[in-house]
Amino acid sequence: MKLATYKDGSRDGQLVVVSRDLSTAHYATGIADKLQQALDDWGFISPQLQDLYETLNNGKARHAFPFDSKQCMAPLPRAYQWADGSAYINHVELVRAARKSDVPGTFYADPLMYQGGSDDFLGANDDVPVPKEAYGIDFEAEIAVITGDVRMMSTPEQALDGIRLVMLANDVSLRNLIPDELAKGFGFFQSKPATAFSPVAVTLDELGESWDKGRVHLTLQSTWNGRKVGMCEAGPEMTFHFGQLIAHICKTRNVRAGSIVGSGTVSNKGVTGADGKTTWPKGYSCIAEKRAIETIQDGKPTTEFMKFHDTIRIEMKGLDGQSVFGAIDQEIVEAK
Repeated sequence: MKLATYKDGSRDGQLVVVSRDLSTAHYATGIADKLQQALDDWGFISPQLQDLYETLNNGKARHAFPFDSKQCMAPLPRAYQWADGSAYINHVELVRAARKSDVPGTFYADPLMYQGGSDDFLGANDDVPVPKEAYGIDFEAEIAVITGDVRMMSTPEQALDGIRLVMLANDVSLRNLIPDELAKGFGFFQSKPATAFSPVAVTLDELGESWDKGRVHLTLQSTWNGRKVGMCEAGPEMTFHFGQLIAHICKTRNVRAGSIVGSGTVSNKGVTGADGKTTWPKGYSCIAEKRAIETIQDGKPTTEFMKFHDTIRIEMKGLDGQSVFGAIDQEIVEAK
């Protein structure tokens, strides 16, 4: 099934069930008012939501209405936890190669993760407010999952069973604030403002064969100012699958229902031709990666970070060519 949260003036919005083709929706009132409520009692509530979903898809829901992604908050407007990984090691390799720095061997055996702010997410069509362009505004196109309860010391296989929903993310980064923060030895904070999520979150069965062993085998599209800059394959090069990312968190603590775990920037390796030159035909899912490629090839970056009034669209289409999650479609604006 597909779920979204409509704006209603409250912090947590109103849970709605969305049709498979994203054309219609129906309030889940009487089943669950908020998504967190459904996550807390998933075994009892999700079958009822599934029944409504099937009725909606069959055109028999009495109070259905046209679905409008502009009315959506993040599917889970605030979460108990937002932990973002760096599951695509190619991204780390490129950024470090641009700095002429090696990737530590541990990065290939143990996921790299940070814990972001989870009290204030953006909806898919909300503006991205930033105080200054000089902060180095960047988008990051990612996949994220919402979990149920996962016990401490769970294995990756057990952790996979805890995944309830999948969605897309724009993990906005302020690149020029990152170096000073990391130099303190305590990780990201001000350089990671509010994250945005796709209008719709979907259950694993909606992905069909595209969901395999904790990875989404579909193409993630990134369009910056109307120009498609990324067509990255999300499945094959995901070094750590979502079960491994969740199990990494569970090493020393429980993960509770309503936690969100991100994949990190979806990234694909370059292709070296017969002339010895490497190109990146799949493009990029964040500007920092494009700048790293330029530095490797030309000695310096030439692509600038985002400016006020720039737009970013992030979307993933299924094997049938239809949008799976709806699109993240945002404008960068000056914070007031």
